[in-house]
Amino acid sequence: MRLFAAVLPPDDIADELATEVARLRTLPGADALRWTDRPGWHFTLAFYGETDDALVPELSERLARAAHRGAPFPLALHGGGHFGHGRALWAGAAGDVPALRLLADRAEAAARKAGVALGEHRRYKPHLTLARSRDAVDVRQYVEALDAFQGRAWTVRELVLVRSVLPTSGVAGEHPRYEPVGRLPLGGAG
Repeated sequence: MRLFAAVLPPDDIADELATEVARLRTLPGADALRWTDRPGWHFTLAFYGETDDALVPELSERLARAAHRGAPFPLALHGGGHFGHGRALWAGAAGDVPALRLLADRAEAAARKAGVALGEHRRYKPHLTLARSRDAVDVRQYVEALDAFQGRAWTVRELVLVRSVLPTSGVAGEHPRYEPVGRLPLGGAG
């Protein structure tokens, strides 16, 4: 299974973001970007990639312990940025970002302890991907528009283990499908 650990925004927060994305898509050149579908909106904590099915129970158990070690915390969507010369446009985070980073570190450590082969550790940069491009794109106007975006805060109460099912149809523009495999409550969120 192709897996990752994530924090998912609740529906009302996704509604706010959908309004902002609709506004961004009216800007000149928006058709040059492949916009992420709403079901794909998440803050990736740790990407595990193709994971042996035999490791999933141990990974789930270790993620449950990692989630239980952290208390629920406030988070909001705020601002934005890009990676790779406009190849990924994203919304950022505000609120208890240190708690989000700690949860990401714990999700990565849980995978390593479960025997999941991970790449090199990089400092966690909280982001929710809104659009992608195969080529370098000037996304300054989108980033400037996102600078003013401030969503309402919500309380993060769970870490979600997600399965990513890549498209196989070959249809241009088809997006991966994301399926929660486990919802692991943060300590005190039960």
